[in-house]
Amino acid sequence: MEDQTELFKQAVTSTMRAISGNEELEVSFGRGKAYIQGDRVRVPLPDGGLNQEQLAVLRGTADKFALGIRFHDELKHQKNRPVTGIAQEVFDCVEDARLASIGAYLMRGVQDNLFAELEQHCASQGYGDISEQCDAPLGEAVGFFIREKLGLPLPPTAQQLLGLWRDHIEDQLGDHADNLEQRVFDQEDFARVSRQLIADLGLTEDWGEETAAGDADEQNQDEMESDAEENASDQEMSADADMTDAIEGEAAADADAMDMANAEADQEESGAPPDVVPNPNWQRPKESEYKAYTERFDEVVMADEMCESVELDRLRGVLDKHLQNSQLIISKLANRLQRKLLAKQNRTWQFDLEEGQLDTSRLTNIIMDPYHPLAFKQEKDIKFRDTVVSLLIDSSGSMRGRSITIAAMCADILGRTLERCSVKVEILGFTTRAWRGGQSRELWLQQGKVAQPGRLNDLRHIIYKSADMPWRRCRRNLGLMMREELLKENIDGEALLWAHNRIVDRPEERKILMVISDGLPVDNSTLLVNSSNYLEQHLKYAIDNIENRSPVELVAIGIGHDVTHHYRRAVTITDAEQLVDAMTEQLVDLFDEASNRDLAPVKGNPIV
Repeated sequence: MEDQTELFKQAVTSTMRAISGNEELEVSFGRGKAYIQGDRVRVPLPDGGLNQEQLAVLRGTADKFALGIRFHDELKHQKNRPVTGIAQEVFDCVEDARLASIGAYLMRGVQDNLFAELEQHCASQGYGDISEQCDAPLGEAVGFFIREKLGLPLPPTAQQLLGLWRDHIEDQLGDHADNLEQRVFDQEDFARVSRQLIADLGLTEDWGEETAAGDADEQNQDEMESDAEENASDQEMSADADMTDAIEGEAAADADAMDMANAEADQEESGAPPDVVPNPNWQRPKESEYKAYTERFDEVVMADEMCESVELDRLRGVLDKHLQNSQLIISKLANRLQRKLLAKQNRTWQFDLEEGQLDTSRLTNIIMDPYHPLAFKQEKDIKFRDTVVSLLIDSSGSMRGRSITIAAMCADILGRTLERCSVKVEILGFTTRAWRGGQSRELWLQQGKVAQPGRLNDLRHIIYKSADMPWRRCRRNLGLMMREELLKENIDGEALLWAHNRIVDRPEERKILMVISDGLPVDNSTLLVNSSNYLEQHLKYAIDNIENRSPVELVAIGIGHDVTHHYRRAVTITDAEQLVDAMTEQLVDLFDEASNRDLAPVKGNPIV
């Protein structure tokens, strides 16, 4: 069985190298998210058996990465890509469609694998359950539309989602989505088409009207030059077709690997870099016009109020099983943090005092002279700043799976460790009450769909453990994180201010807020009726206020998403497995007085 597993890995590796044209490509296999960075790629290969459909999905992921290496230039992509929002999503999905078209052109087997990967993606996002246009992501729909225009088959779930937007897309795009097959091998040319499509859809806020008009003129000029470029593209396509023999020879080993049902996956790589380096954006709005259409349906709720006691005990048992499997490494890191904290709370002695406890080292002098001065000592406590730590955990749908499990494990072990060290700890979570709008959106529809309504979803802020609650009373609350139906959308800015305002006026001398998230704020119901960067701008506003006007020390950990361009003190990890190490390292650094002696205390009030 081990030989068959290795055979399968070798086949996938050889196929990826053949498609990518990079013989030095390093391919590894492990649990967790797939990633690609430079010449390093990891393909997810979970524990347990894989059936034929699952193997096709795995090969589809590998083929998608390989096509990206060969035919996608990230610098060109970032140069043409919108800053954020729905326009950015459309641009990315259209580029994915271009790469899929190239794969289908090269080899039918690659097309089948990409189809399986797309089908699995649609199923994991729940697109088959969407029945209203307002719930369907426009970017994905446009990507599916372009795939269809390029002659690629769509799984039923993708066709269902596209059907909700088809009439709107066809009316807006006109003939700009025709004759795309001749452009797929020219990324720059295809990017210009993508920008024109975004302009047709009315999503040009991120570029401005002048730029959008410039794109239209540039598009007309490109059409005049397309005949000359077509000949060059044909030559490149002919050269790329030569690789298919190598692909077919290497991929034949896949059939022999189908019996790997019980093969064990390798341990995933640690310390892997993030797969995309986003554009730096330090612009911080000093004021914010952010608002909620209504706060009537928002809720702040204790974890034990959200499900029955029996169910909460069951979920806590699930978390305990995960903790047992990772107890050794987590305990080592927790003990390191505990030693660091306790070392700062040790007592010391003052000598040469005129009263106190007799200093036995001066006993000889006292015998010779009973009136010998300064022969006493007293025990003295080293000054240790009274501290409260608040852990704010993103509980959105994108955290589902290993990410939220690791976050719950870290919150559990760090909560216990900090309490043993007499450090107050608070554990909070944030999500929304509904997918893609809740009662707030329904009220907005009933009241006539006013323009620029602001936030259109119902917030759900969860208190797993308050700062003054003993650990023994709340340990089972963390099991609620394992409940998948809890995880919905994320509106980070308001959650950040909520967590901040809970601790800013507490009596502790030092206040630390640690945010754990895997992406920027997303709520389709809000972004579809406001500016595309509406939620992100408010997040930047919240960060700026806390970092520059508050005594609270803010630190962020991004899982698979670079948060260092938003937070002054932050770290980015590629995989959830690195979270426990990152959290511990950040807390150790924060409790190191040498690294914080330049931080002047700031007096401030709650920020709203």
